[in-house]
Amino acid sequence: MTHLADHSVIPQNPLDDVARTTDSTFSRLLRFALANLRRRPERALLSVLGIGLAIAAVVVVRTIAAGHQDAGVAAVARAVDGAPYWVVPAGGVGYDSGALAAAGHLPPITVPPGWTFHAAPEGWATITTDATPDEVAAATGLRVVSDPAIAPAPGEGGLVYATEEQGGRGSFVGFDQKYAALLGGQVESSVLGLIGQAGLVLGFVIAVTGFMASVQERRREFGIMSSVGLSDEVLYFFMVESLLVFAAAYLFGVLAGGAVVAVLLPAFFGLAAWLTAAGLVAMYLPALGIVAALVPVHRLLQQRPVALLVEHA
Repeated sequence: MTHLADHSVIPQNPLDDVARTTDSTFSRLLRFALANLRRRPERALLSVLGIGLAIAAVVVVRTIAAGHQDAGVAAVARAVDGAPYWVVPAGGVGYDSGALAAAGHLPPITVPPGWTFHAAPEGWATITTDATPDEVAAATGLRVVSDPAIAPAPGEGGLVYATEEQGGRGSFVGFDQKYAALLGGQVESSVLGLIGQAGLVLGFVIAVTGFMASVQERRREFGIMSSVGLSDEVLYFFMVESLLVFAAAYLFGVLAGGAVVAVLLPAFFGLAAWLTAAGLVAMYLPALGIVAALVPVHRLLQQRPVALLVEHA
């Protein structure tokens, strides 16, 4: 009688095959993309530099905006000095070149006993009290608001900003966050902000142009792949290649943009501001990379494989 060898059989997990197949597919796509980039290193380098400079422009603007916000919030915190109410003159208070400046003069204000009124030499004042905004408005004769974007109306003698939560009970955003958003919006809407947005559009155009040129050079190769049913792989190849180019350009642009601000505008540079700018750019970078690859490849796949082969035969 023949005895079978005693051994244990370990059932194979189907997910292992799926994982190996996925890893193998991704590695092939990655090798193909790297080989294509090495085929035209000068084009890949120019694409990375062009997109990177555009990203650097955006990073510079975002870093300045974030630094502007941080400096402005710090200036407001020093001016308010923990008081729940900040009284500004009729001309309001503006922020420029790292400092707050008041326009106009405060009206005569008399506060009830127990309240602390402090007039600052810069032209504004603070009130420390547990009273509600309505009570402060009745006592001072001035309008009380919690939004720093609101300026005194013509004819008003001044305005009182409620800097604590009691000034805006229905809002989850504090006075500091609102003031920071106000300063950031001023930078974004300025000429500097428009330059950053134009730079981002220019980088996207450079990416699409580079990928379109690469597609035109390899029409015959992709025609062969499409004729044997590998049209989807063509799309994946260019998506991986696009993401590689954008990733390299992102690293270059973020480092270059931070270096420019740190050297030329050190007053606006801070690690937190730079990281905030880098994070904001990284949020929409993958979408730009995918679209940059889809535009030329979509035009390629709309043609019949035979047309791709015959044209360059």
